[in-house]
Amino acid sequence: MKKPRPYHHGNLKRTLLEASLALIREIGPSAFTLREVARRAGVSHNAPYRHFRDKEELLAAVAAQGFDRLTDSMLHAAAAGSSPLERLQFSGRGYVQFALRHPQHFTVMFDAPWHFEAYQETHAAGERAFGTLVRYIQECQAAGCLPKGDWQPLALLAWSMVHGIAKLAIGGRLPLSGTAQVLQFTDLATEAIRLGMANVADPHFQERRSEV
Repeated sequence: MKKPRPYHHGNLKRTLLEASLALIREIGPSAFTLREVARRAGVSHNAPYRHFRDKEELLAAVAAQGFDRLTDSMLHAAAAGSSPLERLQFSGRGYVQFALRHPQHFTVMFDAPWHFEAYQETHAAGERAFGTLVRYIQECQAAGCLPKGDWQPLALLAWSMVHGIAKLAIGGRLPLSGTAQVLQFTDLATEAIRLGMANVADPHFQERRSEV
C-alpha cells in the first residue's frame, strides 16, 4: 500500500517555495501546478492550500521573496561605495548579481503572466526594491553628481539599463564568458549611463536640445 504523504512538513511555506523554484527552473512559471509542487515537497496535495489560495498566490510569494533578495543584493553591493555616485553604480552591479544568482525569482518577478499588484506583500517588496534605486539617485542629485529636479526619468533610465543587461545575461544572450565578464560589462554600462545623465545637467546640452 502506498504510504500517504504527511500534511505538515516543518516550515511548510518555505518548503513549498523551494519546491516551486526547483519546478520553475525546469518548466517555467506557467506550467506547474500546486499538486506537483506538493508532490515534490513531499506533502499531501491539499497541504499547499494551508498557505496559498492558488498558484498565482504562490507565485506572488515567490516574487515577494525575490524583491526582498534584490533589495538586499543592491544594498550589499552599494555598501562598498565611498560616494553617492559609487553607491548608485554599485547598486546596479548588485541588481545584475541578483539576477545571475536567482534567475527563477527574476523570471517570476518580471516575466510571469500575472500582475501582482493585488498582493500587498509583493507590491510592498517591489516598492522597496525600486525605492532603493530612487534613494541612490536622490543622494547623487543632492551631491550634485546628477541633475536636480525630477528623479523619475533618471531612475527609469538607470533601471532599464541594468534590467536589460540582467535579462540578456540570464537568457544567455550576451556574448560574454561567465559572471565576471557580465559584471565588468555592467560596470562599463552604468558608468556610460551615469555620464549620459550628468550631461543632461550641462546648460549647453539643454541649448542644443532646444534647437532640435
